[in-house]
Amino acid sequence: MIQRIQSVWLLLAALCNAGLFFFDIYRAHVLVNGTDTLQSIRVNDHYPMLLVALVITAMPAIAIFLFKNRKRQRLMAILAMVFTAGFISQALMRVGNFNNQVPAPTNGSYWIGAVLPAIAIIFLGMAIGGINKDMKLVKSLDRLR
Repeated sequence: MIQRIQSVWLLLAALCNAGLFFFDIYRAHVLVNGTDTLQSIRVNDHYPMLLVALVITAMPAIAIFLFKNRKRQRLMAILAMVFTAGFISQALMRVGNFNNQVPAPTNGSYWIGAVLPAIAIIFLGMAIGGINKDMKLVKSLDRLR
């Protein structure tokens, strides 16, 4: 199970997505009554983002244990990629809404949590490539029988 390279990629994707619960997505300085305060966007503060983050963390972890059914494992990895892309778009919308609020942030920057889903998509793509290689290998071995 874990000796296959796609299991390592799936584990790394799940760990990247789990990092969303520990790191901020966006930080900005906001002037409130003349006082500069630091406000951040976190996954834990917004319920829909929390649900999607839970799903995109669980899907690669579950896909690791579907090693006997490669088609289902590949489908799970593809769905995890789609949901991760949806999470990225949801995070970008949330940052856009945050920047348009009153009082407007003076300056802000994306944080580590904004990069982790993109890295997870790369790992998921590598896992899909490994699953496809396994499927091709099994198919060629079945031909030899």
